[in-house]
Amino acid sequence: MVGHVQKMESRKLRFAVLGCGFWSRFQIAAWREIDGVELVAVYNRTIDKARKTAEEFNVPGYYNDINKLFENEKIDFVDIITDVDTHFQFVQMAFKRRIAVICQKPLTADLASARQLVSESNEANIPFFIHENFRWQAPIQRLKKAMDTNVVGKIFKARVSFCSAFPVFENQPALAISERFILMDIGTHILDVVRFLFGEAKTIFCLTKTVNSKICGEDVANALLEMHSGVHCYAEMSYASVLEKEVFPQTLVLIEGEHGSIELAADFNFKITTRERTTCETVTPRSYSWADPAYAVSHSSIVDINRNFRDALMSGVQAATSAADNLKTLQLVFAAYDSAASGEVIKLK
Repeated sequence: MVGHVQKMESRKLRFAVLGCGFWSRFQIAAWREIDGVELVAVYNRTIDKARKTAEEFNVPGYYNDINKLFENEKIDFVDIITDVDTHFQFVQMAFKRRIAVICQKPLTADLASARQLVSESNEANIPFFIHENFRWQAPIQRLKKAMDTNVVGKIFKARVSFCSAFPVFENQPALAISERFILMDIGTHILDVVRFLFGEAKTIFCLTKTVNSKICGEDVANALLEMHSGVHCYAEMSYASVLEKEVFPQTLVLIEGEHGSIELAADFNFKITTRERTTCETVTPRSYSWADPAYAVSHSSIVDINRNFRDALMSGVQAATSAADNLKTLQLVFAAYDSAASGEVIKLK
C-alpha cells in the first residue's frame, strides 16, 4: 500500500457513473477505451436521461434513485459527473460504503467541505481522485517533458493563457447563472496546469471582470503568481475575448528561461528557442471516433487520466490528481477570489 490508496484485486473493476449530462457521454466513451474496467450502472436525477445513457452505451443498470444504485450494485468505484453542489453528498455516500471515488472538478463549492472530504478519505483509507484532465493533455505533457530536460536553463517567467469567445453557455447553461464562473470553471484547470509545471505558489494577485451582461459571474480573470521556485507566472482566463484566431479549447503557454524559451502556440505548435536556433513540431492529440474534433485535445486527455486512475486503483499507487493534490489547486482558486475581492496580494501557506 502506498499512501492511503489500497490495492484492488487484479480483475475488472466495476463502476457506476453518477450524472448523465453533457460531459458524461465523453467520459463514458473514454472509459470504453480502457481494459480492466466495467461500467455496470448509471444514475441521473431524471430517469429518461439515465435510461438513454444506459441504452447508448449498453449499460445494464440505470437509476434516478442513488440509494437504490448503491444498494443494488456491487461496485469498486464511482465516477461523479454531476454539478458541484452534489459532490459533497455523493462522495460521502460512497465513503460510507467504502467505495473509491473519482469526482469532477471543482471538488466542492467551498474549501471547508473539500478539506473535510480529503480528511475523511485519508482517515478511512479510501482512494479519492479528482478528474482534472488539463495536465494530461498531450501538448501540456510535451511541455513538461521539455522543461524537465533543462533545455532553456533556469526558468524565470511564464504565461499560461486560456482566452476565447466560445459560446460555452450553449452546452452548459448552468454556468451563466453561477455567481462564481471562470475561476471555478477554467481557473481550476489553468491554475492546476500552473502547479503542474512550476510547483506551488508563494503569492497570488488577481483581478476579475464581468464583460457579458447576461451572466452572473466573472468571465475574465488575470492572475499574477510568484512561485516558490522563483518563477513569475501570469495566468489569464477569458470567455469574452473576440480574437483574430479562436483557439478554444486550447491552452497556450510561453515559458522563458535563462538560455531560451519554450512555447505552446495555437494549433498545438510547439517551439523551443535558444540563442542558436528554434526547433518546431506539432503535438497533435490522439483522435478517437467518439470525440468531438473541436474538443480533441480535451477528449483524448480523458482516456489518459482515466487510465491513470485505473492503474492507481489496481496497483495501490497514488494517482497524479489525487483529491489531496487537487485541494491545493482549489485553495489557489479561492485565494484568487480573495485577492480580487480585497485588491490585495494573497500569501499562500
